[in-house]
Amino acid sequence: MTQESIRTDGAKLALYLQGPEWDGVPAATIGDFSCKTPEAGLHALHQAIERVRSAGIDRIIGPMSGDTWHSYRFVSESDGSAPFLMEPTNKSHDPDVFKGAGFAPISSYFSARVPLAQTASSSLAASDAFTVEPWDGTDPEGLFRQVYHLSVEAFAQNAFYKPISESDFLAMYMPVVPMLKRELIFFARRTDGSLAGFLFGIPNYAEGPKPKAAILKTYASLERGAGRHLASHFHQSALDLGFDTAIHALIHDDNQSAERSSVEGGTVFRRYALYGLRLDG
Repeated sequence: MTQESIRTDGAKLALYLQGPEWDGVPAATIGDFSCKTPEAGLHALHQAIERVRSAGIDRIIGPMSGDTWHSYRFVSESDGSAPFLMEPTNKSHDPDVFKGAGFAPISSYFSARVPLAQTASSSLAASDAFTVEPWDGTDPEGLFRQVYHLSVEAFAQNAFYKPISESDFLAMYMPVVPMLKRELIFFARRTDGSLAGFLFGIPNYAEGPKPKAAILKTYASLERGAGRHLASHFHQSALDLGFDTAIHALIHDDNQSAERSSVEGGTVFRRYALYGLRLDG
């Protein structure tokens, strides 16, 4: 993934000219953004915008480090609680700097807390279409290869989707292997053994070595109902392990998971926004 760096007195960012499509139009992205003052940040953004314009591109998405596989989104609202593991962070003025450069929100997300004693008390009837099983703790590279291939298929129709190679995916996720807890990772398999869905959870080690929250980081399914069953198994296992809270992380507002989180008693504690700028408008 090719990037260009822009540094000014008091600000820096990375520019990716080959970003994903936005409404069917190729876009550049701006990521790794930081600024000491709004004025410095605005100056850097203006430089990036002119570079994108000179490259003949008329869409910019940010913050996004090239694609949605990497870091993207700004925190837009918060209850002030500490960031959880792998959560995007930014200074409070960063969204206003992007707005000052002409960017507007194009997608919104949230994270919610769920009391496990409440949500884990409800169980689902077994499905005839698939069974859910935890990861056995072996062959972590094989685990992430399975996750990669199902993710590519499940997420291909998502907005701002851009393919990534298996090797790049493994390079991103293999470093987290020492933090994995096999009881928080689940697969849904059809009767023929093929993969119907997965759920990747992880303790919130940002709290310290003995966290009380478990993060439902990512899940995807290709079979109707598999997502609900995977989440149910995750909640019950997290409770059995001694966690008291589940964090439903970084859910798109329009995703079916958003409604499910609310039904399960989720309380939103953080909101996020992704911004876009059309240069042809």
